[in-house]
Amino acid sequence: MFVSRVPRGPAGPPARSGTRRDALRALCVSALALAVVPVVAAAWPRREPGGDEASSFDETYRGRRLRGMRAGADHMTHAMGTPGGGRWHVTVDGRPLHLMRRADGTYLSMVDHYRSYPTPLEAARAAVDELGPGRRLTVEGGGGRGVHA
Repeated sequence: MFVSRVPRGPAGPPARSGTRRDALRALCVSALALAVVPVVAAAWPRREPGGDEASSFDETYRGRRLRGMRAGADHMTHAMGTPGGGRWHVTVDGRPLHLMRRADGTYLSMVDHYRSYPTPLEAARAAVDELGPGRRLTVEGGGGRGVHA
């Protein structure tokens, strides 16, 4: 019977997975990243007013006059009576179009509340598309339809 000796595993001392030098290198890279991020963020170009950041819009879309303006600090919101900084007052042919701002920053209207739009102007255009040529926005009260509890 012949038995041979076969070495098991790697020859030499076992390699260490992490050394002090590796830990120090990781710490220095993390500190450098923390120092560079604010500098890069400050140098990043800011968005110019336009689209959602504009203070107002006034246009005719499919024969309807769309007007919108940011509610000022003195304007009180309808629901809570709180200052409405960042809220919009939008009208379609002089009738108010109620918009809600979603958590992701998009807007939805009470006419088309199944889709959201990136700007109040796009939400107003979608409301005009949904209304069609013959219908107008109803006044606040809903026209007496639905269940009133």
